[in-house]
Amino acid sequence: MELERERFLPVSKEDMARRGWEEYDFLLITGDAYVDHPTFGPAVIGRVLEAEGYRVAVLAQPDWRKLSSFTALGRPRLGVLISAGNLDSMVAHYTVAKKRRHDDAYSPGRKAGLRPDRATIVYSNRVREAFGHIPIIIGGLEASLRRFAHYDYWSDEVRRSILLDAQADLLTYGMGETASREIAARLASGTPVGEITDVRGTCFVGDHPGQCAYPMVECPSYEEVSGDRRAYARANMLQYDEHDPVRGRAVLQRHGNRLLIVNPPAMPLTREELDFVAELPYVREPHPMYEAMCGVPAIEEVRFSITHNRGCFGACNFCSLAFHQGRIITSRSHESVLREAQALTKHPGFKGYIHDVGGPTANFRRPACANQLKHGACKNRNCLAPEACPNLDADHTDYLNLLRKIRELPGVKKVFIRSGIRFDFMMKDRGGEFFAELVKHHISGQLKVAPEHCVDTVLDYMGKPHVAVYERFRQKYEKLNARYGMNQYLVPYLMSSHPGCTLKQAVELAEWLHRYGVQPEQVQDFYPTPGTLSTCMYYTELDPRTMEPVYVPKSPEEKAMQRALMQWKRPDKRPLVLAALRRTGREDLIGYGKRCLVRPEAARRDARSGEEKWRDEQGRGRDKGARQSRQDVPRRQPGRTAGGKRKPPEHGRPAGGKKAPARGGPSPKRPAPRRKRGK
Repeated sequence: MELERERFLPVSKEDMARRGWEEYDFLLITGDAYVDHPTFGPAVIGRVLEAEGYRVAVLAQPDWRKLSSFTALGRPRLGVLISAGNLDSMVAHYTVAKKRRHDDAYSPGRKAGLRPDRATIVYSNRVREAFGHIPIIIGGLEASLRRFAHYDYWSDEVRRSILLDAQADLLTYGMGETASREIAARLASGTPVGEITDVRGTCFVGDHPGQCAYPMVECPSYEEVSGDRRAYARANMLQYDEHDPVRGRAVLQRHGNRLLIVNPPAMPLTREELDFVAELPYVREPHPMYEAMCGVPAIEEVRFSITHNRGCFGACNFCSLAFHQGRIITSRSHESVLREAQALTKHPGFKGYIHDVGGPTANFRRPACANQLKHGACKNRNCLAPEACPNLDADHTDYLNLLRKIRELPGVKKVFIRSGIRFDFMMKDRGGEFFAELVKHHISGQLKVAPEHCVDTVLDYMGKPHVAVYERFRQKYEKLNARYGMNQYLVPYLMSSHPGCTLKQAVELAEWLHRYGVQPEQVQDFYPTPGTLSTCMYYTELDPRTMEPVYVPKSPEEKAMQRALMQWKRPDKRPLVLAALRRTGREDLIGYGKRCLVRPEAARRDARSGEEKWRDEQGRGRDKGARQSRQDVPRRQPGRTAGGKRKPPEHGRPAGGKKAPARGGPSPKRPAPRRKRGK
């Protein structure tokens, strides 16, 4: 156990003593359990700084109610780095209905409540209380997406930049390896944290625009966006437009008499840099201190998976990837991915199956076009929606060759792709060879893709391609499965209640699903998470791209109806489905025809009444099906107990075994029990 612990970054003073450390440089605080794996952001930053020669200790899920939890490892020499974890802490804690979640996959034993709400703010304030004047740098997804004044769904208000509420010195946004290295080097050289104002991919709070080192543009202030929804929409669109490492400018936003300065994004890592980060000495497991708590469930999804790329030019409006990782793709070399795959084959739990070779979007291996590296991603343009850009480079040959090499490795039985295939991007690949090999080799029974909806106007608000693209993909998928004798399902991810989706269009989606015999087991209701364009639409009821009004389903009743329509066959959804069909004037879908979603309510009520009447006539006191479900229970002989003894008359049966006459009527006729021979 001691040797195993030494492979992880220190988590206690005892760990530091075993390494001979009398002091350390950086304290890394995370709201997740400590999992030393390259898909966990805090682990990546910790290993990157370790590779630079710094001493890094990890404080995972400290008890924020006790100040002693934050001082347990002593005061770090250079600073404190804080992340809420792989998810926004409010998303981790609450469903879209704002109900508290009962478990947490990023905590040991799925135990909920091991981190506070708004974890970045709470941790930062407690560190300031514990250590006073010490450099505090916040980062991770929660900080990244809340770097500007933002709409907060859970409080239903516009909140200030998280940097001001956290009282931190710097905020790193996006993928923070480059910024973290530079900040660490400046602090180690003795530069005061207040003078570190020109690092790309960071934010700081200043007093005047002259402190900004880059070409700049100012967006509406916190006071404006919290009081004027049109100002919020303009600010949100400007922030998206400037989020580009090649052409982007610094964005300034006033908060009262203070000035938030958001420097341009850091440049994407080169292929060599991404290889280096991916191959740092991660243990790829949760820390052994969690073994007694049944481990950390989140590792199961990624333990035998490989991330080969970063970034996403798909840029769906409801997704935060474009505003966090950016739209320019970086991918790892074949050699680096193969080394990781070979290491997985030596894992004691490896059974020959690599669960995923993917990333934010699995089949992106290069920038969308050559122009992106020179001029950045196009402003006010989407590479794939509503139609693919004519300059799009959709060649899948490089990805296909990588998968072929992994399949040939000794010990590898199957290589699956589960992290998300952009079917619209696949359909632009003229060769079609990748599609064929995907069907033959890389699907584990079912392929999950995300058309999200079937109504083109709704898809336009989502930033998704029109449904005709998915229809062509589905037809080709079915033909390829038939050609190769495969019986693999296609599972569409769908979303209800997205801005722009009316109840009438939700009915159209239900009709579309019914037509193809699709009944989703799970339904995703739109979740207004911080920083996305769709969340801006939800709050402002405006499309920030056009400033035109957008219909937004907000009432719990309508949102429940939209969800129910996607699962119309479920009996518990029937009342909501009927109400939705009547409200939209679609009673034509209530009946017995092939197009109908549900049967008439009266017929259902008559059938139920008839069944109840029949039971009364039969004198049954319980459901017949319930008795049949207990066939595995040994049957008693009439007049005897379970142990075989004869029942006394006071138990309600005569000694002979016949049932006593019921009050108000004759006893049911039953055959007398047959005597066994010899008795």
